[in-house]
Amino acid sequence: MSSESAAATAAPSTTGVAANGVQPVGAARRRGPFREGERVQLTDERGRMNTITLESGGAFHTHRGFLNHDEIIGQADGSVVVNNVGQQYQTLRPLLSDFVLSMPRGAAVVYPKDAGQIVTMADIFPGARVVEAGVGSGALSISLLRAVGDNGYLHSFERREEFADIARGNVETIFGGPHPAWKISLGDFQEEVVRNEAPGSVDRVVLDMLAPWECLDAVATVLAPGGVWINYVATVTQLSRTAEAIRADGRFTEPDAWESMVRGWHLEGLAVRPDHRMVAHTGFLLVTRRLADGVTGISVKRRPSKTDFNEEDVNAWTPGAVGERSVSDKKLRRAARDAIAGTNVKDAPEITN
Repeated sequence: MSSESAAATAAPSTTGVAANGVQPVGAARRRGPFREGERVQLTDERGRMNTITLESGGAFHTHRGFLNHDEIIGQADGSVVVNNVGQQYQTLRPLLSDFVLSMPRGAAVVYPKDAGQIVTMADIFPGARVVEAGVGSGALSISLLRAVGDNGYLHSFERREEFADIARGNVETIFGGPHPAWKISLGDFQEEVVRNEAPGSVDRVVLDMLAPWECLDAVATVLAPGGVWINYVATVTQLSRTAEAIRADGRFTEPDAWESMVRGWHLEGLAVRPDHRMVAHTGFLLVTRRLADGVTGISVKRRPSKTDFNEEDVNAWTPGAVGERSVSDKKLRRAARDAIAGTNVKDAPEITN
């Protein structure tokens, strides 16, 4: 093969269509003019941002006039539109990080800074077989689905049907419909994952729950040797209990833990300084890997310390103690309706070259 032919073969497609002629799920939703049913970010001349859902005949009202949705529908992403009194608005499709923070929710979401760490540090690769619990509002599920791709596999477990409905609506909104790699099941993770997944068949396990140490046997059963188990926990006591349980089990490597904090910067001429606010502690990430069957992990030598937990410690891990607020059924139903409403985007006909 000549160098010219090799270069042509290696050149990436400019149409975003895979070699098999199929466009990746959700790609069309990120391109082209704005369509009815889409969420759009409006930023005014003072930097104030609002997210709206486009509706034919609808209008966005503020104390400074109104903007008809029809003025936005059909415009290119990144356009500037003007309302009835001359107020300008910059229009953009929300990025994933924007969508996650503004989407309908019934439970607290995994922040983008943590989702990015999970995808990278757990090595979620295209085609990977991943299981997660609990789903919450689907924020992390979206990031995991983007990472595993159309040919991967993500099985999500959620105990509450209302949360599953909200997550399903949010996932289908951003991908433009059901994702071929996603399966969501209701029930307790410890029981359901061993019923649904063959032993040693899962590449990655991602847990966002109050007591991940209770899932040791289930994770060890389904996770392949060398597979990664990553936990997202909110408090130091949860972090300590999970780490000690993993060490005592012996089927996993020495766990690593960290947290990430994001601080923005103010940029205006020579006034360059850190922002007064930052996204600080949201949760801890703890990661370990499955050892081969019959292998005992190497214990890291350390000074003796207290590793036993009393009743007072256990009480510190209840939902109320860690700051988890109860959500009313009415709010969950409303969030589910809002999430499902986001799936009603009128897609334009596909354009093929």
